[in-house]
Amino acid sequence: MTEAIMRTERLNKAFSLGETIYAVSDVSLSIPGGRITAIVGPSGCGKSTLLSLLGGLDRPMSGDVFLENQSYRSLSEDGLALLRRRKLGYVFQFFNLIPHLTALENVMLPMSFIGVKRSDAKARATELLERVGLGKRLSHVPLQLSGGEQQRVAIARALANSPALILADEPTGNLDSKSRNDVLNLFEKFNQENGQTFVLITHDDSVAAIAHKTIRMSDGQAVEDQ
Repeated sequence: MTEAIMRTERLNKAFSLGETIYAVSDVSLSIPGGRITAIVGPSGCGKSTLLSLLGGLDRPMSGDVFLENQSYRSLSEDGLALLRRRKLGYVFQFFNLIPHLTALENVMLPMSFIGVKRSDAKARATELLERVGLGKRLSHVPLQLSGGEQQRVAIARALANSPALILADEPTGNLDSKSRNDVLNLFEKFNQENGQTFVLITHDDSVAAIAHKTIRMSDGQAVEDQ
């Protein structure tokens, strides 16, 4: 049995919208290391809120998240920010690239935050962009790239600091079918060749089909497929 790289203990997150609505309700789950896990559910089921908790982008009302046995709750805001920079990568539906930076500069950016020497960051970013099939697009800014190419830059950026885990929020939701398949193939490639751990948040069962493990969400609650 594969050891968990991340686990949660009774996570709760609620919002007050006239009444108290639990977006995440008593969620305990585990994410196996070196595998692809899909968290699947319809819009409004709480999966994006769960991702923000797993990614240390928001704090739960109660419960805890552990990444490589490090408790989030025990960390200060600065400590949590450092964990995000060093141990987590993020891929978003709308890419979130910096518009005035080239593909190469976008991928180099996370490395600058942890003090990687510029020449080393440039070499690492170049290698990653070549691996995602964009070796000839290094000097292009986002507007000069297709949606699929922008998402491949975003994947390379997420991999830049060799994170323990990459969280991808609806990573194919804004792509055509060919680009969608290209992106899913890249997740499988980096998982198989590098043992990279991915968590994919999706409403699409066909995206979840590449996962080794599926967690289904409904009304803020999570059930792990056996």
